[in-house]
Amino acid sequence: MDTLTIALLSAVVIIGWLFWRWLQRACERANVADWGNKWVNRLDGLNRLFCHKFHRLRYDPLPLPPNGAALVVANHVSGLDPLLMIAASTRPLRFMIAREEYDRWWLRWLFKASGCIPVERGANPRAALSGARRALLKGEVVALFPHGQIYLDDQPAPELKRGVVHLTKITGAPIYPLRIEGVRGQGHTVVAVFLRSRVLLRCFAPLTLQDKSTDELLRELGDVLSGNKPLKN
Repeated sequence: MDTLTIALLSAVVIIGWLFWRWLQRACERANVADWGNKWVNRLDGLNRLFCHKFHRLRYDPLPLPPNGAALVVANHVSGLDPLLMIAASTRPLRFMIAREEYDRWWLRWLFKASGCIPVERGANPRAALSGARRALLKGEVVALFPHGQIYLDDQPAPELKRGVVHLTKITGAPIYPLRIEGVRGQGHTVVAVFLRSRVLLRCFAPLTLQDKSTDELLRELGDVLSGNKPLKN
């Protein structure tokens, strides 16, 4: 190997190392939520940079308490939604995820480190929510998509899953509604992550069961998520 080749390879290695260190520091500066793991915190920062710079995310402040249990719920328009919600939160969000997805060997470490809650498909609804209930009782923030599937505004709205009310009833956790708008790849999962968007994430005041029946709370929440009757922030 001649001297020029060695010099070029050395330059590539040095530039690559400098870029890696710069990226680490940029992710650390962008990080907001403390996930209890240095590398997951860096991924938090990277996700915030990605959502703000690439997807041009704008959002209202999510009024989460600094500690204590909370439920964050949103309409579900694409596979990009969890990344957007994490980027708008000052605290870690614990997402429920199907067991078969959680057990993918190349992603299991990340799902486990970020506190995702595996759920068995077809399980009794109360049993499926047990992991979320335990997280809330420990004072964590659990994120849910109460429509249960990707659903767009021009489609008939599916009935909201009642599990969100069950969780707030047994834990006392308030519900913080979000509405996601402006995703270019809506209706898609992986594709939506890579199609550049101009996203607006609207955050609303928390809802509780106080002075409301289960049906009233679900109706009010459904109106907010579908954009039919926005709540006052």
